[in-house]
Amino acid sequence: MSEGFSAEERAAMKERAAELRNEGKKGAKKADDLQAVLDRIAQMAPDDRELAERVHVTITGNAPELSPKTWYGMPAYANAAGKIVVFFQDSGKFNYRYSTVGFQDAANLDDGDMWAASYALLRWSPEVEKKLAELVRAAVS
Repeated sequence: MSEGFSAEERAAMKERAAELRNEGKKGAKKADDLQAVLDRIAQMAPDDRELAERVHVTITGNAPELSPKTWYGMPAYANAAGKIVVFFQDSGKFNYRYSTVGFQDAANLDDGDMWAASYALLRWSPEVEKKLAELVRAAVS
């Protein structure tokens, strides 16, 4: 598993938050939402935090049109209409044995009459990153 956000990633996120604050009231709200997500991730237990950081980087890298925000105390990512598309639930939130990446009805993942809308996440790997990236790109297509 990774060691969490690199120093470069942390610096880039701080720069982006500052850019958003400089864009006025709407930008300040986005910056505050991003900071709330980063703060929530920072509060997680180490294993959950490492997963959440990788999930955050994967989602924001593959769907930059989604806006980070907290949703029921979880890191989540909303579309332009403000609807949650994808969220991360750490295992510690409800004392589960695994973390969860879930998709809401705004995600374009429909596949016939039944499809997965939630995925258990135990460990990060290149395969997990690839699968999540594919799901996120499909969700916003």
